[in-house]
Order: sequence, then structure tokens, then C-alpha cells
Amino acid sequence: MGEGSPRPRVWSIAAHRGFADALVAGLIPRYREDRFGLARLTLLLPSQRAVRTVTEAFIRASGQGLLLPRMAVVGDLDLDETLGPLLDPIGEGTGIPEAVDPVWRLLRLARILGDVLGAEAPGEAALLRQARGLAQGIDRLLVEGIHPLQLLDEQVVGIASDLSVHWIENTRIFATVFTIWQAELSAMGRIDAPERRNRLLEHAAQAWRAVPPAHPVIAAGVTSASPAVAKLLRVVADMPDGGVILPDLDLALDQEVWDALGSAGGSEGDVFERGDVVTHPQYHLKLLLNRMGIAREEVQPWHRAGLSPAPPERSRAISNLFLPPEASTVWVALDARDRRLSGVRSMESANPEEEAQAIAVLVREALAEPERRVAVITPDRSLAARVVANLGRWNIVADDTAGRPLPQTAAGRVFLQMAELVAERVAPVALLALLGHPLVQPGEGRAAWLERVRQLDLVLRGPRPGPGLPAIRQSVEKAEPRHPGLTEWWSGVEDLLFPLVSLEGAIGLDTALVALAEAGEALCGTGLWAQADGRCLAQFVERWREAAGAVPSQVDCADLPALLRDAMDEISVRPPWGGHPRLAIYGLLEARMSRADLVICGGLTEGTWPGNPAPDPLLAPPILRALGIPGADFRIGLSAHDLAAALGAPEVVLSHARRDATGPAIPSRFILRIQAMLADQLRLESRAVEFAQALANADPVAPHPQPHPMPSAEQRRVPIAVTALDRLRGDPYQFYASAILALRSLDPIDADPTPAWKGTAVHDVLKVWHEAGGKPGELVPIAERMFDEMSAHPFMRTMWKPRLINALLWIEAETDRLAGEGREVLAVERKGEIVVDGIRIHGRADRIDTLADGTLAIVDYKTGMPPSAKMVEEGFSLQLGLIGLIAREGGMSGVTGEPARFEYWSLGRNKERGFGYMKSPVKDSGNRSALLPEDFVPETERFLREAIAKWLLGNDPFTARLNPDLPGYSDYDQLMRLDEWQGRERKGDAGGDAA
Repeated sequence: MGEGSPRPRVWSIAAHRGFADALVAGLIPRYREDRFGLARLTLLLPSQRAVRTVTEAFIRASGQGLLLPRMAVVGDLDLDETLGPLLDPIGEGTGIPEAVDPVWRLLRLARILGDVLGAEAPGEAALLRQARGLAQGIDRLLVEGIHPLQLLDEQVVGIASDLSVHWIENTRIFATVFTIWQAELSAMGRIDAPERRNRLLEHAAQAWRAVPPAHPVIAAGVTSASPAVAKLLRVVADMPDGGVILPDLDLALDQEVWDALGSAGGSEGDVFERGDVVTHPQYHLKLLLNRMGIAREEVQPWHRAGLSPAPPERSRAISNLFLPPEASTVWVALDARDRRLSGVRSMESANPEEEAQAIAVLVREALAEPERRVAVITPDRSLAARVVANLGRWNIVADDTAGRPLPQTAAGRVFLQMAELVAERVAPVALLALLGHPLVQPGEGRAAWLERVRQLDLVLRGPRPGPGLPAIRQSVEKAEPRHPGLTEWWSGVEDLLFPLVSLEGAIGLDTALVALAEAGEALCGTGLWAQADGRCLAQFVERWREAAGAVPSQVDCADLPALLRDAMDEISVRPPWGGHPRLAIYGLLEARMSRADLVICGGLTEGTWPGNPAPDPLLAPPILRALGIPGADFRIGLSAHDLAAALGAPEVVLSHARRDATGPAIPSRFILRIQAMLADQLRLESRAVEFAQALANADPVAPHPQPHPMPSAEQRRVPIAVTALDRLRGDPYQFYASAILALRSLDPIDADPTPAWKGTAVHDVLKVWHEAGGKPGELVPIAERMFDEMSAHPFMRTMWKPRLINALLWIEAETDRLAGEGREVLAVERKGEIVVDGIRIHGRADRIDTLADGTLAIVDYKTGMPPSAKMVEEGFSLQLGLIGLIAREGGMSGVTGEPARFEYWSLGRNKERGFGYMKSPVKDSGNRSALLPEDFVPETERFLREAIAKWLLGNDPFTARLNPDLPGYSDYDQLMRLDEWQGRERKGDAGGDAA
């Protein structure tokens, strides 16, 4: 780096050298002439992550203590402070206004956009989402130095007029909002952050051009091609003791290929012309050089190498790999040395989980070697999280340096859960998720707290209760006998949730944030804000609360979770300290300038690396091209450059999965290029995949045989419910699971109304009606009130409730008609029991009527289709017969007489009328092939005694699905492992073990 060179001082560090380590290896000998040489050096770097990377490189290379150079981030809004005296006098004398707060800006843009859209404006969450896209579009224009008036240039207007209607309308909206916003900023004396950055960079360039700094300034790794950055870099390159060091500029690329990349801003007219190969990894560097006014021939190679350089021929192979399509025809004639990627392997996995496990295996093996550094690079944060989790198998602590989105952290999730609780008006799923969150009620009392949450979980099973806390309290109070003390505990929960009670309808965003913060602290204590995610959440709440107070924003409670999630997704929580010292997991931005002995590039599929181009939602690509703004494909070139830099490591593994969460995945175009160029010379990494499969796939287990439990004689002597005899005869295993093991299936939380639930609801309504006298005209009002109290589920309100009301009207009319024939209701929901062969038979009669001749009619209400007479004749569906047997034997209080009629009153669809009809399982006028009424009870008693003798007093096994063709319940199918043996029981061993 000799002084007084007549040409600009610009260097390029080849990919195989390792940028940060090679940079430091060249800077230390040049500037460490005395103790303070490096301290007088100023390094301009592209990002804060680059500052950390270069700092670590200095530490590795120093071997002893040294004073580091001053490091400043190009584009930092506080550039004047970070560069300090080098820019004196900058301060107030420059006249550069302060940048407007980005959150306030977003809210204000949303208000302007809402005014422009008028009646077509969406809800607050969707409006903010559109405003966020609009703000990003404005930033893209400002970075390139585009003024709003340039949108009205004749060329732009001419292009816009040829576009489709929606593009014309979107362009109009964008230009209108942009113009109004710039006028407001001018009136405030503020500017946008990108414009402030541009002005700071321009000021530094002017100051240094007029009076170069007394101490050296080096810009390293800066590849942004924005005009302001390019001007500053040109000034730094022209300094007597300055310089610009670029990463991975391909100096060996043939001039014809370099020219084929396109003009890249080097010609008059459009910056990005049609035919420019913007997806090439060198394109953005060519654009930067053109804007700096420097030819590629003026760039010198950097001859220092880092601690982990790859073979020099690697850079040539990388250059050939990314040749444009026309130039890639030379692959067929390339010498072996020009395509050699000896340290590069390709790894293909079946799915992302297997890919993450295979990557973890490679990391585990590499870290076993002393001093070996490993880097995992992937733009897929989900894959990164899987790798971190799989490394935990070996107690390897790894941190994703790209961070985790705030909503995926513990503090962010509990904050969103409170918003969801408000939006869903204390729905059971949202409530239980919040109360069971790990941050809620920490400390010694957490075990007792979780026990109460589990009890509340059991109470809220089934269809959703009414909205709000009072409906939950009503359910809790009903369950107090089963869970003593639950009501008192729930009172305390209501106190904790009190700040959220008043949030209904449209509320101020600042009010909502304050209420959520108060409730969060009440539930979690100060621990909510204690960790890194909590501190990020606190900053988020404070910034948005202040901005929302300055820009009044009304948001509907239903939109609150979506609004907060969108805003919080933009915040990454990075670990305050690292995990394993020789392992790093990077995103693409964080990986720039880094180097390791082994680099694993994961997620190399189309749509991930490179990502899908996302066009601007408001400005059409032809307009962006006319304005000189990079299009969506420009980012593909940046992704290619990131991969080219990663390929410069000594050992590289390129990993992709054949499938992702949505279906088959297409390998990245970069992987396909490597396969095409290397053909059979490309090494495949299969051993790590085999290890991953061995870890994930357990040894196969033989299918479970059909179970036939054999409980002891004492265990068999259990009561039989009138509804359980069918199970005992049809599927003895289900009776065994329910009556002997006492297992019960749980309804889902916030479930759709099931037939069983509807049946219980109808029985409760009819019981109340009959106890109130069963008068005509009173049933429907009672049902309306009770159904509203029982469930607020939308299915209940819109579908089931009208049907049930229609059927209940039929029941009311039929009861009144039968009363005119001398039939009276004798008992409703009456319990009874008898003992048969020493076994207690018990049940509840839905309804028993007294006929005119003194005999009894046994009635059972059904919400669906009643069982057929054939089922009864075969010895199944004997509930009515058992009820009749209990009544005949005097097992029911206040009920005497001989059963003569047996009726199912169904609430199902009736062909002749809406809903509701009567059906008998025995012979009558409508059913002439069934059992005679007088034979029904004796036959039922015979089937009952046979079942008792075989299974309860005998030793027959409780075989699963003894009658496989018989329709039944599926509550215990998983317990009996039905899918493992059904259809195989006759092919192999039909034996089985007790469940």
C-alpha cells in the first residue's frame, strides 16, 4: 500500500483468502509501526456485525494486546458521532436535520394512506401492513437519491400510462402519499433516515475531499452501490493514505464476460438496462465501481491471506461457476484446475428435519477437532432453529446470530397471547395458553398454579362458553364441587387480568399497549422484562406507545394481535453472549466477511437461497428501472455473491432437502450449476445423512396383536350402565377400558358441538321444561336461554340451534297431542338400578310416560338416527329394554307398571316436516318384522344374563372389536392400537396382551 500512487487505491480480496482475516493480516504490518499506529487508523465497515467480525479477526491475529482502530459503520445515522473529530466541525454547523422516528413515521404514513384511500381503506392492521410496504418503497427511492418530483418526469409518466390499470392506480397512490409526506417533513424540519444517511455521507465526502484526514481511513467490505456511498468511497480511494478494499471482486474474469454483465450504470440513460445480468454475483460490484468512476483494471489484488485460506485455484473455479448463460458454454472445455472444487461437497436430505440433523452431525464431528472453526450459513431461520435444537443432543450450545423474531421468544409470545385473549374475548384456548405460559407466575407457587390451570382446562373442555370473564366464572362455579377452591383461585386470575377487561371494540393503540404491559407485569412480574427478549419487548412497547400517543391510532381489538405480530416480526432478538466459541450460525447478512475452517450452507433450495423475488407492491418494475432503482432480481445476485464468498472456505458442504413443509422442493439454481459444471467430480456427503437417519429412525417394531385383556375375577365384577351393555356385547374391549380401567376421553377445548354434547344439552332443556310443568309455548324460550348460556360457539348459534329449536317444537306439540289421548309424563331424567346375578345394573330414563291403561311407555331422546330394529333383534341397542327391566322390577322411585311401549324420539331430519320424529325398535304399525313389545324386556334380560355370565362372572377375554362390522364408538381405538392389527388378526397370531 505505497503512498503517492497516481491511481485510486482500491484492492480486492479474493474469495479463497477469507476477507476479515486477510484484511487484518495486511493492516497490522502496515500500521503497527509503533504502539498507536492501529489506533490512528479509521475503518469504515458495512455493518455492526462486520465490526464484531473484524474485531475477532484482530484478536486472532494479534497474538498479544493491541489498540484497535476506530471502526465506523457506513450508513449509521450517528455517523457524525462515530467518526468524531475526523468530521469536525459537523455537529450543528452542517445543518443536517434529525431523522424522524421510524415508528411515528409508519403510523403517520398509515394515516396519510388511509386518507388517500378514503372509504376503501382497510382495517388498522392491514393499513399498517400497506404503509410498511409504502415506507420501504420510499426508502428505496431515497437511498438512490430520488426526489418525489422525479415521479412526474415525462419518461416515468409515459411508462406509467402504458401499464395496466392497477399499476397506474398504485403509482398514483404512491406518488400522492410520498408528496404529502415530504411536505409534512419539510414543515417539521425533519427528514427520513435514508436521506439523513445520504447527507452525512455527502458531508463526509466533501469534508475529506477539501481537507483529507491526518490519519489513514480504509473502507473495507462495503459493497452498497448507492450513489452517496459510492461518492464517499471514491473520496476515500483518492486519499493519500486511504483505500477501499472490496470483497470477492473477480479480477480474473474475462473482459468479454465482464462486459456481458451489462452497463450497470456505466452508460447514459437507464441505470439498469434490459439485458443486464443483475443476478450475477459480480453485477453489484460492477455497479459500485461504475458509480465510483473506477475501472476494474485499476483495482489491485490483495496479496495477504487469512488463517484459513482455501487453495488459490478455488477462486478461479468460483468465477467459472457463475459465468452468464452464454459464457458457460466453456464448461465443456475447462481444464480440471479451472473447475476444481476439491473441498466442496453436496449433501441431499429427505426433508428439513433430516437436513438439520445431518448438519448437526457434521458440526459435532468438526468441533471434536481442536481449534477447528465451524460456520453454518442459511437464510432459513426455521432450519437454523432445528440445527440449534439438534446440537443440544450433545450439549453443544449454539446461538443463531441472525437472532429470533420477537414473537417467537418467551416474552414476545406472552405479550401476543394477551392480545389474542383480548381479540377472542377470553376464549378458552387463548386463556389456557396464556395462563400456562412459562413466564406466568414464576417461583415457588408455580406448581400449585399449574395444577389449577389443569383443573380449569378440564372445566373448559367442550364447546366454547359465552364471551368474557363472567362466562368463564359461571363454568368454574359449576365445577366447584369437583375442584374445591377453583372459584377462589379464579377470582385471583380475574384480578390479574383486570387491565384487559376494558379493552373492547375500537381502542387507542397506546391505551392497548399500556393495558397489555400492565397485565403482563401482573401475570409475570418483573421477570417479563428481565432477559434479552424482555428488554427488546420493553423497548418495543415504549417506542410504539410514544409514537401512538403522538399519532392517535384507533385499532379494533380483533385486529390487535395481527397488528402487533407484524410490528414485532421486524425485531430480532440476538443472544447477548455466544454459545460454543468455535461455532457460529449465520444468516446471509451476518455471514459476510466471516470465515471458518468448515462452512455448511443450508437451505439451498429455490425460494430460500436464493429467495423468491418480491416485486414492489406499488411501483411497477418498468418504473423502477426508469428511476434507476434495483429490481427484485437484483437480490438474487447478492445471494449468489454470498454463496461465492462461502465457497472460498477450505471445506464447504452445500446442503438441501428434497421436500419442504409444503411439498417437493427444487434445488437451488446454484446447486444445479455446480452439478452441471462438475458432473461426477462433485463429491457427495452421504455419511452424515446416514447418521442422521440412524439417529431419527428407531428399529422397526412388530405390529401389535389384537388385544384380549384378561382381568382378574375381582376386577371383572363392575356395575353395568344401561348404555354399556351394547359395548360389552359388541366390543368387550371398550367396556373393559371404560368400566374396568375407568378411562374417559376428553373433549377438545373450544370444540364443535358433538352429538353427545347436543344430547346432553337437549336433555337438560327438556328436564327444566318438564319440571316447570311442561306447558305448551314455554319450551322454546327455555331452550333459547339455556343454549345461549351453554355455548357461544358459532356452529351452535348458526347451525345447531335452529335445528334443535325446530325439533323441540315437534316434541312440545307431540307431547301435547299425546296428553289429549290420556298419556301423562310420569318421570323425567329418573335414575334407577337393580341387581342381576349379583351385578348392579343402573341407568337414567330420559322419560317414562303412563298410558291410559296403566302400562308404561319408555322414551329415549336421540339427536341423531335411532338404532334399527334389526340391531335390537341381534342383541344390541338394548338401552330401552334395560330401562324397561329396571322399571318393571321396581328399581325406579315412583315408577310402577309393565312396560308396553318403547320409543325413540329423534331430533333428526324428518322427510315430512323439518326436524323431529318417533321410531320404535319393536313391532308396531310401522315396523312389522321386529320383536313383539311383550318379548322385548325378556329378550333383553336374556342377553344381559349371557353377557354377565361370559365376561363379568366368567373368564372370557375382553377382545377388541369382537364384532368388527358393528358400528360403535372410536374412543379407545388408539388405546387398542387398532391400525396396527386390524386386517392382520386372521393372517398371524391373533393373541394379544392386556392393554
